[in-house]
Amino acid sequence: MLVLRHSPASPYARKIRIAAHMLGLSERIEVVAADASDPADSLRRQNPLGKIPTLILEDGSSLYDSRVIAEYLDHLAGGGRIIPAEPAARFTALRLQALGDGINDAALLIRYETFNRPEALRYDEAIALQQGKIDRALDALEAGPPAGSIDIGHIAVACALGYLDLRFAGAWREKHPRLMAWLEKFARAVPAFDATKA
Repeated sequence: MLVLRHSPASPYARKIRIAAHMLGLSERIEVVAADASDPADSLRRQNPLGKIPTLILEDGSSLYDSRVIAEYLDHLAGGGRIIPAEPAARFTALRLQALGDGINDAALLIRYETFNRPEALRYDEAIALQQGKIDRALDALEAGPPAGSIDIGHIAVACALGYLDLRFAGAWREKHPRLMAWLEKFARAVPAFDATKA
């Protein structure tokens, strides 16, 4: 059996759990919590970066990060299921995944700066820089929400929006009605989205 090391709040781990569900692989994956901040957690031996998600294969080797794990799971399910094989569709999906993951990257840096660092040491310019990335990405998605068959790009964007809901009280929703409607449609089409909510 495959083992997915994860944290319930991680948007990257959520992306993999949704992908596994869509690919019919959930029953082949044991989901095991990891504490990336605990030096005693075996995660650091399974992934030298000590990051989640990490997928432990049946031979004991590991795959990371979420993009590599998604590619592996798609391959395991026969290929071309959530990562299209046809070049134009493939790179559209991968670009959209990069946009969703980029929102998460920026949101996590803001979270670390505002929740982990003492208030007197917070760097407002760094927060503003990351917020700008999120705002531009959301505006681009509002102008053209993901379209077509659900793929890894759609999953990544949905998980990014879910993370913004979780950590930033859904502040993105007020200015992005088309994107909000898209997320509601995605959640109806992909029950694993609500099932993996932290």
